[in-house]
Amino acid sequence: MSTAETSRFVRLRVELVVEIDDAEAVTGAALARIAEETDMPDDERAHAEGAVTEDTAEALAYLVDPFDLVGDVPGVELAQASWSSEEIDYDPDSPDWDLDQDDVEEDEDEEAAG
Repeated sequence: MSTAETSRFVRLRVELVVEIDDAEAVTGAALARIAEETDMPDDERAHAEGAVTEDTAEALAYLVDPFDLVGDVPGVELAQASWSSEEIDYDPDSPDWDLDQDDVEEDEDEEAAG
């Protein structure tokens, strides 16, 4: 396939599982970030402060910015991003948490189609 026939858009999938060992620090950092946003309307600020105070996962999502992942990569412009966070039960020894699981399924699907 020539360069002219390939898409310029790439979907980059990243899945992270992080351990929060200081929820107050995460919440405090999110509240500080909200306080730094000078052009945020008061009602939106109140909503954001409430959300990050009530839910550590929401506070973390407020601090994570996909642009930070690719913003300094030469030749790349972020076209669209979405992300979410949620508290989960995590067992690193469980086969359900095999990070390569999706890749294996996609490889098997490609082999079956080919």
